[in-house]
Amino acid sequence: MGHRFSFTYFVKEGWGDEERGSRSFFYGAKPIVEKLDILIDQPQIISIIGPNGAGKSTVLKAFARLLTPKKGMVLLDGKDIHRQPSKEVARTLAVLPQSTTAPMDIAVKDLVACGRAPYQGHFSSLTEADYQIIENAMERTGVLDFAHRQLVSLSGGERQRVWLAMALAQEPDILLLDEPTTFLDIHHQLDLMELVRQLHRELKITVIMVLHDLNHATRYSERVIAIKNGAIFADGKVGDVMTEANFEKLYGVKALRVNVVQDEEEYSVFVPHTVC
Repeated sequence: MGHRFSFTYFVKEGWGDEERGSRSFFYGAKPIVEKLDILIDQPQIISIIGPNGAGKSTVLKAFARLLTPKKGMVLLDGKDIHRQPSKEVARTLAVLPQSTTAPMDIAVKDLVACGRAPYQGHFSSLTEADYQIIENAMERTGVLDFAHRQLVSLSGGERQRVWLAMALAQEPDILLLDEPTTFLDIHHQLDLMELVRQLHRELKITVIMVLHDLNHATRYSERVIAIKNGAIFADGKVGDVMTEANFEKLYGVKALRVNVVQDEEEYSVFVPHTVC
């Protein structure tokens, strides 16, 4: 089953930072996320949903070690993620942020090769094994045919696949995606979501993603964590969390849940219709 991943935040007055004590995230003096206790112990596709400002991206950034909790710990394989060497963490966990930056004239293959950085020493060079892993990552994500093209020449959907290939080149057990379909048209959104599901099934990796599109979350996830006001509102199987009642409580909008069967796949879609 691979690694056991614990991402844990606690809030309880009087406990020290070295214990399982008060766990919160702050911007300035205001707590953004509190009372959060999440355990991830098997490879799944997990979507984090919730209204704007609920704390979804804060949670994902905490998982990615981009934010340090004001109080408490994020545990990866039972150890504080902030006390583990950066390269060691990067060999287990890869991140695809909402906004990505790179020189636009960089070649696709060179950007994907950056994913091997956690395995390199200060003066070491890529090995034949590294090049094979890079090629495999490009092949899996469908970008091998334009390995020598510059990033600037690609469409938004193609660029997103290249960034995903770079993340795969890290050979992670966990893949964190922050709103991966943002700025993509519906064709490339569905294309990317299908690819994510395929990678999860083939590589048995855990995928944790923040999604605004609830229909994507419903269709492609195995578990959904709903966050509201910086705390867990619901956490469980898709069918248990993605209900009309929860939709209304989370977003203040009434919606109709419709079951769809297509090509032997059954899933639900939500049709919002009334603001509460």
